[in-house]
Amino acid sequence: MLITELIDYGASIRLIEILKSVGIKELHPPQVMALKEGLLSTNDSFVISAPTASGKTLIAEMAVLQEIEKGSKIIYLVPLRALASEKYEDFLEKYDKFGIKIKMSTGDFDSVYPWLKNADIIISTNEKIDSLIRHRASWLKDVGLVVADEIHLLGDPYRGPTLEMVLTRLNWLSERLRIIALSATLPNSLEIARWLNARLIESPWRPVPLREGVFFNNVVIFNDGMTKGIENISGIETVNLAIDTIKDKGQVMVFLNTRKNTESFAQKAHGSMEGLLSRSDKEDLEKLSEEIIKTTSEPTRLCKKLSEFIKKGIAFHHAGINPQQRRIVERAFRENKIKLIAATTTLAMGLNLPSRRVIIKDWWRYQRSSGMEPIPVIEIKQMSGRAGRPQYDEYGESILIARNKREETFLFENYIRGEVERIESMIGSKGALRSHILASIASLFARDRKELVEFMSRTFFAYQQDVRTLSSIIDDTLNFLLNEGLIVLDKSGFKPTRFGHRVSDLYIDPLSAIVLRDALHQPKEKGIFSLFHMLACTPDMLSLSARKKDYDELMDIYNVHSQDLLISDEENFPTEDMLSQIKVASVLMQWILEMPEERIVSHFGIGPGDLRTLVELSDWLLYSASEIGKVFGLGDLEKSISNLRIRVFYGVKEELLPLVTLKGIGRIRARNLFNAGFKTLKDIRDSDIEELEKVPAIGWAIAKDIKRQVEQKIPII
Repeated sequence: MLITELIDYGASIRLIEILKSVGIKELHPPQVMALKEGLLSTNDSFVISAPTASGKTLIAEMAVLQEIEKGSKIIYLVPLRALASEKYEDFLEKYDKFGIKIKMSTGDFDSVYPWLKNADIIISTNEKIDSLIRHRASWLKDVGLVVADEIHLLGDPYRGPTLEMVLTRLNWLSERLRIIALSATLPNSLEIARWLNARLIESPWRPVPLREGVFFNNVVIFNDGMTKGIENISGIETVNLAIDTIKDKGQVMVFLNTRKNTESFAQKAHGSMEGLLSRSDKEDLEKLSEEIIKTTSEPTRLCKKLSEFIKKGIAFHHAGINPQQRRIVERAFRENKIKLIAATTTLAMGLNLPSRRVIIKDWWRYQRSSGMEPIPVIEIKQMSGRAGRPQYDEYGESILIARNKREETFLFENYIRGEVERIESMIGSKGALRSHILASIASLFARDRKELVEFMSRTFFAYQQDVRTLSSIIDDTLNFLLNEGLIVLDKSGFKPTRFGHRVSDLYIDPLSAIVLRDALHQPKEKGIFSLFHMLACTPDMLSLSARKKDYDELMDIYNVHSQDLLISDEENFPTEDMLSQIKVASVLMQWILEMPEERIVSHFGIGPGDLRTLVELSDWLLYSASEIGKVFGLGDLEKSISNLRIRVFYGVKEELLPLVTLKGIGRIRARNLFNAGFKTLKDIRDSDIEELEKVPAIGWAIAKDIKRQVEQKIPII
């Protein structure tokens, strides 16, 4: 269908002109199906289930643009911050020039961001919208359309409950709300459509055909019966499979099950790239390599390794990498500068990186509760969907690796011909319910048990099973919240206590809040290590596994601090969990003592990305602890926690606190200034720019800027 024919399906002239301006000339089959079902001519909700790159997003965008003309506000939900940034930049480039106001909100969970009321489109994560609902943002009543990207994540144990509750709450707030739900992999799509009272659009159409196969003994057997022999170039079968595509001017993504395996694979492929890169490729990659190094003032071993691999057109991609470096890698892959990415399977959802060939080397993954388990079929299909670059490739290939004939048969039967698992609600777990039931009471969605059951009856869980199945779990959760003083029950029903209300607004697990409350009430000195250990004991903090090689050191640290800990070990002997918590506290302690980043990550066996996550979570949990302290009259902790938050944010000793208040001065420059004799802001004010610029890593421009900043703070009299 030509874009001009949209007028026959309810599109306005303005909508057609906007789509023309962004290069849309013809519509794909799934888009035509949605239009014929009333996408632009009705107020119905839609569930769109179609392969990657089939045009699902444009279906949503057409509905978005039409709703804006009606004066509605739009929420565009994505599961990850990185995807929110990507979508925001895309929308800004396409629609900002038409006066459409686009905003992004993914951060601070204790703010309502009042400026969002002026936005036409709000791009946000599920968690941030959940937080805004809890804060009762006034503009939510103006929302007419919600786009829920990756709707299959309803079945994810970590992200699913929040997505489900956000959609349920938004539907509760507005009966006229439209929902456009998108997914490439949705086995029980009709069930989800019925839950959302939506029309279902299903299409197998792909702009680039996908062939799925299994690789064994240097031969790929595809599901269409074709076979392909792979030349032995490197002596390593999976590397041969990747290089085979790169030689043919294609790009490759290899999925592996651990960070170490992604780095190891990149190392193995590194030496096979000789002769496959043009002069211009090498020039681009040299610049990218330098860009990676410049993302941090303290390049780590991992950073340097990534930088070196990029020179050969190869990168690894996992959660241990600095987020800024991950973005550089992703951008360079989209621009066809990086030819091969080795990524962990757990990051498959967050990658919007089509490649000609997807290689799934590891189809097993370690689960702490059950050991090594095969990856679910739905995840394999999500990875496979990345194969085939529109406008570049005539086909895409997804290939699983078998180690023997028996595995070859298993992979064909289980993954290539096997059925994708049914999406099931994850809201029924006690961990999910304690947070969301508290939020429902605090946000006045439910004032008594009857209203709570009525509200919960609108969830996907209740649709799939029966709200009566939830009854005992709801009662257990209510009793927990009552016993812990988060809610009270009077004649009018349930009400949040001041503590419960603050916990809901802070967007932390009620169990985390209880840990913080009980620890802060301990009649002990609140030392820094004890506070860090307190944070490590909350379910909201990142967990770091204690390796066998860590045990002796962590035991020594435990013995030094055991009497001072605000949360003690009931068994009087550190368990594995306790040693993990000691490790988290130790990492944070070394960070604020200005241990170089490389020494921290190498000593504790973590990635720079893990350290950054620990810093972000610690900042939020320290803030939460301070706020909980205020609720219980423990305000004397506020100043010390405030200073500790700054130290954690910058990774500095207390003596550098005045210096890091200056914009552009982080832990390295602050230490250099201090060591050069500029220990206070007054020292900087009383100095000359010429003196300051001699300090390592300062230079004339920074010297001039910090001199200006200080003179504004401390005027010369």
